[in-house]
Amino acid sequence: MHRSDIHGAADKARIQSRPYGEFMAHASVADALADAAHRYADRRALTYIVDADPATPPRTWTYSQLLADIHRSSRFFQQLAGDEPVRIAMLLPAIPEAYLTLWGGEAAGVVCPINYLLDAGHIAELVRAADCNILVALGPNPELDIWSRVPDLQRACPRLRHVLAAGGAPGHEDFMKAIAAMPAHAIAAERAADPNRIAALFHTGGTTGAPKLAQHTHANQLHAAWGAAQMYAMREQDVILNGFPLFHVAGAFVYGLSALLSGAEVVLPTLLGLRNPAFARQYWTFVERHGVTLLAAVPTVIATLLGLEASPAALRSVRMLLTGGSPLPTELAAAFERKFGKPVRNILGMTECGGVISIEPFHSPRVPGSCGLPLPFTEVKAVTSDGRECAAGESGILRVRGPNVGPGYTDTRRNAGTFTVDGWLITGDIGHLDAEGRVFVTGRAKDVIIRGGHNIDPQVIEEALLQHPDVLMAAAVGEPDEYAGELPVAFVSLRPGATITPQELSSFANERIPERPAYPKRIDVLPAIPMTAIGKVFKPRLRMLACERVLQERLDRAGLLGPVQVKVEEAASGLSARFENTAAAPANAKERIAELMQPFAIDWRFAGADASTG
Repeated sequence: MHRSDIHGAADKARIQSRPYGEFMAHASVADALADAAHRYADRRALTYIVDADPATPPRTWTYSQLLADIHRSSRFFQQLAGDEPVRIAMLLPAIPEAYLTLWGGEAAGVVCPINYLLDAGHIAELVRAADCNILVALGPNPELDIWSRVPDLQRACPRLRHVLAAGGAPGHEDFMKAIAAMPAHAIAAERAADPNRIAALFHTGGTTGAPKLAQHTHANQLHAAWGAAQMYAMREQDVILNGFPLFHVAGAFVYGLSALLSGAEVVLPTLLGLRNPAFARQYWTFVERHGVTLLAAVPTVIATLLGLEASPAALRSVRMLLTGGSPLPTELAAAFERKFGKPVRNILGMTECGGVISIEPFHSPRVPGSCGLPLPFTEVKAVTSDGRECAAGESGILRVRGPNVGPGYTDTRRNAGTFTVDGWLITGDIGHLDAEGRVFVTGRAKDVIIRGGHNIDPQVIEEALLQHPDVLMAAAVGEPDEYAGELPVAFVSLRPGATITPQELSSFANERIPERPAYPKRIDVLPAIPMTAIGKVFKPRLRMLACERVLQERLDRAGLLGPVQVKVEEAASGLSARFENTAAAPANAKERIAELMQPFAIDWRFAGADASTG
């Protein structure tokens, strides 16, 4: 593969003027890792920090050792499956066994990495939808309980014939001991030679509703990883601290495979990753100890790092912080750069395209609000609602097409509205491109707050609130309203010791929000903003809170609150309200609730003597 750092659009154009084979010469991830092992055989590839005590020796793999264990894993999976296709479900945190399962499993067949924090029923649905016959899960562990779900999972998924435990479990093979007994040479080359062969299935689309599995080919993953490596100017001297789980595409490809293809070292920060509070307190100690050059963190972790002090020795090796997974507030990036003197680089990515669409290059200055340039050989455009391509600076729905875009979902019925027949992926992001081709995202189509026909970008509210020094995190959503459709409301969490009131925050934010319709109707201070497993703000939960509060207010006005309780939940069709009566509820409660709900476009159910649905 030809290594060429990207400073700007001219470098990208130069790369694209050459044959694609010069950019990516390999037909499979296993082939690319084998090439890296040949080039960097004795360099450290993977380092696992076992616990938060700096005195505990880490576990390490050189490139040649890592490749040998990947080959052992792939042979073992093939041996287990026999004549059946290899279909592996993975329930593992970001530990070495996860890397071996993902890369070894992809060499032998198809891997489905699953968020182990999902409920057991949803995990079972994903396992069945992926048609998995092998499961690799974390064995009994006092820090993280995944294993307790395995018995129910086996009963619910009869196709799971083989269950392996990382770290061991009674009655089950220990994954590392099992692969240690296998020969280290690669499986038959013909099994991994097709770049269009499906390598993995990554779930997306939230935590409810029918399973939604995005397919990745080997070519998709390689393009995303190598494109990221060029944008970040990765070298074999780099050391990246990557605490992202591998069920998240950024952890697997943007910050994981990219480094391994470059000859760099990937450092894994304990079994709990960056969610380990003991590790977080020692964060800069470990950065110094391992000579970390690249920090990978979601915006919520960046906010936490701002509360820690770093010595000059800890910062000496660091060259930048890489972030993605959720929108990057401009003020948050600027605050990190002011405090630590290290550049922050943002990305735009999606599960459906190997995790990355565009990246701010390391060698270019950060442009506030920008998600950078599209990867080489990748097209991005903004399109209006009537299908017209937007001019530079004009907002529309962003679309992407290129070798990183996957072939669609396993259930092809889910492709409509996301994948087009001519190869475009409709991202659902609202944004624009500037004259140089940089991508800017101003919101999610589904996150836009529509107040009486006026579109409000929640990011405008969030960035205004984040400028206050007492605010740690902020998120804005739409609250249902009978007349305006939605009204903007905001939720914040404060820094330790802060005592600012919602009224003071409202005054502060309104001075910085450019349009009066976007002024939040109210601001709630929460102990913590709800997050997904990888640290994204979980806005569906905030919408549920906002909706529940509105309906409670309406019940109170009608004199029904208390006799009737309301619970708002997320459903496949959106939010759903469930009203439950008590012995004290009036006989006409159902009719009064039906009248109350008439102006709201919300599904509802009355769980009384005569249940009905609105």
